[in-house]
Amino acid sequence: MLRRKALLLGSIFVFAAANAFGGNTSKDLNNRPNILMLAVDDLNSWVGAMNGHPSTKTPNIDRLASEAITFTNAHAPAPLCGPSRASIMTGLLPSTTGIYGHVQDNDIRSANRKAAQSTFLSEYFKQHGYYTAAVGKIFHQSVADGSFDVFGGREPLFGPYSPEPIKWDRKGTSTDWGAYPEKDEMMPDYDSAQWLVEQLQRKHDKPFFIAGGFLRPHVPWTVPQKWFDMHPLEGIELPPYLPSDLDDVPDIAKRISTYEMMPTTDWAIESGEWKNIVQAYLASISFVDHYIGQVLDALESSEYADNTIVVLWGDHGYDVGEKNRFAKMALWETSTKTTLIIKSPSSSLGLKSDRPVSLVDLYPTLVKMAGLPANLLNEGNDITPLISNPNAEWEHVALTTFGPNNHAVKSERFRYIRYEDGSEELYDHSTDPNEWNNLASNPFYSNVINELKAKLPKENAKWSPVSQFKSNEYFKGLTESSQNEK
Repeated sequence: MLRRKALLLGSIFVFAAANAFGGNTSKDLNNRPNILMLAVDDLNSWVGAMNGHPSTKTPNIDRLASEAITFTNAHAPAPLCGPSRASIMTGLLPSTTGIYGHVQDNDIRSANRKAAQSTFLSEYFKQHGYYTAAVGKIFHQSVADGSFDVFGGREPLFGPYSPEPIKWDRKGTSTDWGAYPEKDEMMPDYDSAQWLVEQLQRKHDKPFFIAGGFLRPHVPWTVPQKWFDMHPLEGIELPPYLPSDLDDVPDIAKRISTYEMMPTTDWAIESGEWKNIVQAYLASISFVDHYIGQVLDALESSEYADNTIVVLWGDHGYDVGEKNRFAKMALWETSTKTTLIIKSPSSSLGLKSDRPVSLVDLYPTLVKMAGLPANLLNEGNDITPLISNPNAEWEHVALTTFGPNNHAVKSERFRYIRYEDGSEELYDHSTDPNEWNNLASNPFYSNVINELKAKLPKENAKWSPVSQFKSNEYFKGLTESSQNEK
């Protein structure tokens, strides 16, 4: 294992100085709010503020939510880390860039012509005079070269890993669960939190954009024993599961969402492991919540407490037994819905909005909150009207894309899914929050389908050859086809 202390605290790599904020005085620049952005890998909606699971213990995220607005209907641009984070950082949809699978951070702007025109979110703030710094996983690997002034590093992959598999040993996934390692100090997220605390304790002579990327609850769901002890097995409730759930979905939905290397719920029930997996996921969330709390404490005790926007997001959802799966990588609610909390220095306390929003909306929203000129290439929606009034009129939907022409459209009430072969799904969340009854063939809902279909992306870029995803046969075929067309 790398010596993370040396990596993170002793050998910070400093990029070229940011461009000056054009046309503004130093006084104007110093009046701008700071940004603290916390990204949590594979965090679904299982935090207390989202009421996502009754056994969740997230006191620090809930504390942030009590001083902020929580978006209870927030969704990822893609149900996979690579394309979701590329979308967040470019402000462009996957259907625009052709980044449908994973991508090397430095390859994002070579994906296609539209991607080449993008300015990364952190770069935009740097170009307007902000000091920018990051640690951990912000893009898919870490950060793109030059996208931040200072990068504190990232431990490779998602360790530490148990010397031998604890419960699951399939190739092609890091999935496993159980108590490991012995101490928090052995976890990369521990070091990331200390790095962020140190950044917030510094004297900054201009506004900052500081980002921290936390790895848990990404698999393996392994954290020290004390976090498991917070979630006794006898008190854990299992997520809703209907064995016949997928009987009414089109074949392509199963082809896209089936991953042979992952456990199924049927297996977890038969083996008696389902509660153990839920416990491990909850323990991983509680672990990362604690270290997010350390960062929030540092901010609150700093001179920046009253002039810092805090945004916390997960990069997509995650099934923990729903839909007969333990995975992300699908277009259903549990794979796309995630946590999104935004604290404005002037916001009201403990607000919630049920309006549909997307993580691609973060770019234009943070730019607007900071008082910067809009980036006209952004495809997301500015959601500051909802920060001011959570129940404001809202005509927008949240789009999630997983491969060319495979899209989910989420409104406040409905989820509409359309696949590249024309197959469809429709769910009414007012009566079916678990998405167990596909209404797409019911003529009563034809007008609803037509309204949501009109919200689909007008552009469906070709799969870019710099993007790859080969975890099942469907996506392996798309990846290889794109690479053969180079």
